[in-house]
Amino acid sequence: MEKLGIGVGIILLNENQEVLLLLRNDDALLADSDMRLEGTYTLPSGKVKYGETFEEAAVRKTKDESNIDIDIKDLQVVSLSNDINEYAHYATIGLIATKYTGEFKLKNSGEFSGYGWFKLDELPSNLCVPSIKIINNYFNNVIYSDDINVRKLIK
Repeated sequence: MEKLGIGVGIILLNENQEVLLLLRNDDALLADSDMRLEGTYTLPSGKVKYGETFEEAAVRKTKDESNIDIDIKDLQVVSLSNDINEYAHYATIGLIATKYTGEFKLKNSGEFSGYGWFKLDELPSNLCVPSIKIINNYFNNVIYSDDINVRKLIK
């Protein structure tokens, strides 16, 4: 079945300029990813629901996946990308939260098996492509890039 949608990915940077990444479960059913991104690190992310703005989706998904609270006024769009593979096609909006509050707590659904805070120049090799594009665009200060060499940030 072809799957087309709109997604969001949210960059959260801590005081050490490290980005929060969540590790999706290796089990495809538990990982709950239309793009089949099980076993990869991802930004807090997810689908935009019908009638929801992408900012509202970013607030909802960040709270749901990490227990972190974001005020809509503290979000900035940093990336637009086409994310297409054999399983799904998403137009993805990347945002950065300039401020956030709350105590991090990993979602307890089995969707994620771990997390970490990573320096932008020391990202894990199993970072999913949609998150690479968002971080790459932010790092390079461009909203959209059709650069297919998205792994240039990964060492």
